[in-house]
Amino acid sequence: MSLNTGSKKKIVNDPVHGFIHIPSGISYDLVEHSFFQRLRRIKQLGLSFLVFPGTFHNRFQHALGATHLMSLAIETIRSKGHVITQEEEEGVHAAILLHDIGHGPFSHALEYSIVDGITHEQISELFMKRLNHQFKGELDVAVKIFRNEYPKRFLNQLVSSQLDMDRLDYLRRDSFFAGVTEGVVGSARIIKMLDVRNDQLVVEAKGIYSIEKFLIARRLMYWQVYLHKTVIAAEEMLVHILKRAKCLAEKGEELFATPSLTYFLYNKVGKVEFENPNVVCNGRNALEMFADLDDDDIMVSIKVWADHSDKVLSYLCKCIRDRQLFKIEIQKTTFTKEYIDQVKKRVGRYFGCSDHALEFMVISNSISNNAYSSDDDQINILYKDGTQCDIGEASDMLDASVLSKTVKKYYLCYPKIQESFV
Repeated sequence: MSLNTGSKKKIVNDPVHGFIHIPSGISYDLVEHSFFQRLRRIKQLGLSFLVFPGTFHNRFQHALGATHLMSLAIETIRSKGHVITQEEEEGVHAAILLHDIGHGPFSHALEYSIVDGITHEQISELFMKRLNHQFKGELDVAVKIFRNEYPKRFLNQLVSSQLDMDRLDYLRRDSFFAGVTEGVVGSARIIKMLDVRNDQLVVEAKGIYSIEKFLIARRLMYWQVYLHKTVIAAEEMLVHILKRAKCLAEKGEELFATPSLTYFLYNKVGKVEFENPNVVCNGRNALEMFADLDDDDIMVSIKVWADHSDKVLSYLCKCIRDRQLFKIEIQKTTFTKEYIDQVKKRVGRYFGCSDHALEFMVISNSISNNAYSSDDDQINILYKDGTQCDIGEASDMLDASVLSKTVKKYYLCYPKIQESFV
């Protein structure tokens, strides 16, 4: 790790935005750090490559892309007479660069299975604090912006809001690699339309159509890619592989795993362990062990577990390895207990497994999505006379009530077997 890079600069040729310039100073040092380099080994869209073969892009690429867009946003806002100091520029760059650093393998699988009671956002903040200590306070402003504690609140909105640089990058990037054109948004034009009023981000009225397309694109990408039913089935299978492995580990079963994965399988690791640097294993604490975890740890374990003596773990791992994914049913109402019990009975009879094993084989859950929420940071449209209006009211095409309505769907997934489930 280099703490003094002088005038060094990094130029990255990005397939989405073209050449990205990473300036010297703290941003360069953060990109070079092992914590950040780990994001090269964390896929942006988890197991979606099993449905969209091109989605092998990673969190590293996304973080650089979002940082590039942040540079454009800062340039635009300064050009309209607003003061952003050099210190604030470095702080907001660092905040967006590190906004995803707390993601675990396959982005969400570990968060819902073998890590207890702590989110990736909270882990990101812990990483930022650890890096701030290493860099002797150079991330003070970045941490405050990330936590929305910095006096200029619009800087936090650039990092985390309904029109932040994170969303503007991932929509374009994910649609590019998935080959789904519905997600293409005019990020450059939207950024050019940004302004600040009363310490809040606003969009000039002539950018209203770009915002409409952005919101529609987000809605379509969620249903078409992020919440695609086969992707959901695959990710549920991965989550339950890890839950099954954790269950076996708690019973004292010997499982192959890398050292870092072994730590999370055989120990209860939650918020307390992450926040306490003195709780160590082999000389490293929970955050350092987490920093050593990536997609490779999970996939190599799945390949080995495919031959494990536990039939449930073995079956699930073989299904992921060979892309024999579960059948999934989705509907607008909850599945009745009678129907779920019927499915469990037939799966249990087919595999000859216990009721406990069926908890890992027949999975019911729900998904929800809304394109826009006026209760959060609103997207305000700025007119020439200085008045402002929420996008839901300003648009003559978008219905605010429809945009903000949370659509919830319920699903049931289970193995594909020859026996009829009618």
